[in-house]
Amino acid sequence: MVGSRPRCSSKFMYYVYIIECSDKSIYTGITTDIQRRFKEHSLGKGGAYTRSKKVKKILYTERFETRSRALKREAEIKSWNRQKKIDLIQLKVDERT
Repeated sequence: MVGSRPRCSSKFMYYVYIIECSDKSIYTGITTDIQRRFKEHSLGKGGAYTRSKKVKKILYTERFETRSRALKREAEIKSWNRQKKIDLIQLKVDERT
């Protein structure tokens, strides 16, 4: 076994995540390990956008069993305007309360 990534039925789990940046902008991406990826973003190793904007916190996550489904969902969310993304985040918060 290589690494300690989350697994489901001997397959990697994939996550779509939304992060808030220091300028209040939001960034959407995918990963197999949310905490590791957030740390990479925090250290400036996560990509040009988050390197320049500085990440603050994880706002939203969704789990998928396949990379393909996660990529499709990421593309869908990235195509949305800011308000629709905020509505998605709020819906998730409302479900928890």
